[in-house]
Amino acid sequence: MKLDRIDLRILSELQKNGRITNVELAELVHLSPSPCLMRVKKLQSEGYILNYSAQIDISKLGQTLTVFTEVTLKNHRRSDFARFLTAIEKVDGVMECHLISGGYDYLLKFVMPGIVEYQTTMERLLDLDIGIEKYFSFIVLKSPLIRTHLSLDTMFPA
Repeated sequence: MKLDRIDLRILSELQKNGRITNVELAELVHLSPSPCLMRVKKLQSEGYILNYSAQIDISKLGQTLTVFTEVTLKNHRRSDFARFLTAIEKVDGVMECHLISGGYDYLLKFVMPGIVEYQTTMERLLDLDIGIEKYFSFIVLKSPLIRTHLSLDTMFPA
């Protein structure tokens, strides 16, 4: 499916507000409601829209700790990466996992209740013997900028 300017505008608006009504969305992208809804459904069926979710202010629920962790594996066979990923996918506190080029293999983002829970999780992962050679932890002190949507017009000019 080749996307046009209107499709990109629809995606851009849905990134900002997934709860927008079809009528409001249609108005913003300069379509009538019926064709707008058809485009949204097509974008969903083609996999451009993965899901809709709510952003939660986690700080209102209680104190948390965000940690970025660099992980280096002992070996670099396909099976080593698969074993590591299988274990990491089961850890609730892992919010992101990125395979990285450079001096280490993975960059993980943990959100945990506190440092004790983070360290307990890391010790459990080491005990599982999933191939971790070493890891370095970077505790987030403050996050002055977090974006929740990309500027699709700039990144993908139609």
